[in-house]
Amino acid sequence: MRRTAVTTAATIAGIAALLALKPHQPERSAASAQAPTGRADPVTPAPGASGAGRTGTFTGSVTDTRYGQVQVEVTLSGGRLTAVRILQAPSENRRDKEINSYALPRLTDEALGAQSADIDTVSGASYTSEGYISSLQSALDGSRA
Repeated sequence: MRRTAVTTAATIAGIAALLALKPHQPERSAASAQAPTGRADPVTPAPGASGAGRTGTFTGSVTDTRYGQVQVEVTLSGGRLTAVRILQAPSENRRDKEINSYALPRLTDEALGAQSADIDTVSGASYTSEGYISSLQSALDGSRA
């Protein structure tokens, strides 16, 4: 009887501890929420760079990942990131296409909300996310040249 009481108390304490934990919410949710209001910081070049207020389309480098190549193209208007277009992404099989169908739009939304390549990877699409972020950063760096 004593074991049952101890086991029950330990189980209840464990469940209470789990319920007290809050789910992880990435920091990007605040930046994404700012994007529609227009308060997100624009892409700002490094000090001394001539990219402030740049407008145009800039192509990122091709990034090789474990599952294929990733390349993006960005559009800037007045120094603000306004669009990201996927030029290349792994598409060798149905699984690649399935991953890309949810990961690439999410990465693009994150990039537009953050106005930078400082975004989180998508769970289940780590390699594609890292390739996307790398190509995005090179495109943004190219816009500052």
